[in-house]
Amino acid sequence: MSALESLKLTTAKKPTHIPAIVFRRNKLSSKLWEQIQLAKSHIDGTPFVVTKFKSVKDKETGLRRQVEIPKRIREWWFKNEAGKVCVSVKYGTKVIELAKGKHSVEVDSAQNLVKALELVKQAVEAGELDAQIESASGALKLGFKK
Repeated sequence: MSALESLKLTTAKKPTHIPAIVFRRNKLSSKLWEQIQLAKSHIDGTPFVVTKFKSVKDKETGLRRQVEIPKRIREWWFKNEAGKVCVSVKYGTKVIELAKGKHSVEVDSAQNLVKALELVKQAVEAGELDAQIESASGALKLGFKK
């Protein structure tokens, strides 16, 4: 028996193009993952650093090279007047409306903040916020037009 006969072979191919809404959903999901990790690091008291690459030109040689720098991640949560922690979900610079007229989720503690972020991430991945993501994306696009 050959090694390939023990595998389940299919005719499936990797798609060359993913729909725009799936791309936006994945983008928001990765940003929510960053917020979850940031919240967990605040609870533990440890630093959370995500790095990105930046292209810089060397002044002496004139050559461009890639440098790894820490990415600045801003917290999406804040404290309201009552002292409770509220978290707003952002797509780019636009705050997403989670329900009609409701832009944030109020939680009691940091542990509940992590749970709320994970629930929002599950909702995004399930496609429950596709309409809100689409409208936020459209609003962001209008800012780039001249």
